[in-house]
Amino acid sequence: MEKKNIGFIGLGVMGEPMCRNLRERSGKRVLAFDLNPEPLQRLAQHDVDIAADAGEVARTSSIVFVSLPSGKQLSALANGEDGLLANIGSGQIMVDLGTSPVALTRELAAAFAERGAGYLDAPVARTRQAAESGTLAVMVGGAADVLETVRPLMECFASDITHCGGIGSGQVTKILNNMVLFQTVTALSEAYAIARSADVEPQVLFEALSKGSADSFALRNHGMKAILPRTFPLRAFSVDYARKDLEYALELASEGGIDADGARNVLGLFDKAIEAGIGDAYFPVVSRVLNNEFS
Repeated sequence: MEKKNIGFIGLGVMGEPMCRNLRERSGKRVLAFDLNPEPLQRLAQHDVDIAADAGEVARTSSIVFVSLPSGKQLSALANGEDGLLANIGSGQIMVDLGTSPVALTRELAAAFAERGAGYLDAPVARTRQAAESGTLAVMVGGAADVLETVRPLMECFASDITHCGGIGSGQVTKILNNMVLFQTVTALSEAYAIARSADVEPQVLFEALSKGSADSFALRNHGMKAILPRTFPLRAFSVDYARKDLEYALELASEGGIDADGARNVLGLFDKAIEAGIGDAYFPVVSRVLNNEFS
């Protein structure tokens, strides 16, 4: 039976707008599923069809996009009794849009290949606003021909798509992207705290940095839009999620015999934020720890 749907599983902060943009910009039938009924209800107003369960999505879709918080949820979804591997078959394509461990990615890709299905690890980067506007960056690992099949659909929610190499390379690239981002945000948080202690307005500092060699995406977004106004919303990229991604980076470092001292320092800062009860807030909230706002 020809599978005409485009499937989408996982409708969180990033997944919901990606799914909506996919439906509106592709014009194709999109069948979605999430354990939370609220995003499904919102997406139904944008002509997204609702599946009874993840198995239905896998059985009826030529391409299945999955956007989940971690590798643990992805593994459960793929390997469950009525999960993706039990329902997907020859000629279909599975696309993991989340950030997952590299070893799990390669294990799942091999399992899907045994079923005759293609696999791409395609974690997304940039902000929630980029997800809303369809201007995400996607870092893709997998076969080039499989990517070219999926690329027109990815372009519905991403403005930059980079083929990083074989299976797992998208995850490696995204994990290291996040590692660098976390360390940069930590440096900005430290600079904020030091400037205040030295009687320099952080607003002046960040504006000056933006005109010099310290300018960065992190400064203009995480620094100016979160650290300066002390705005750290829930349902954004939380400390808990960031810590998970940083652990993936440290696993890669360990496997390569690399002493990633900077990343380990940030991990300790994340742990302090979680101990302070702010692990569910947007991860630049670590600035509050560095500014001793809990003493």
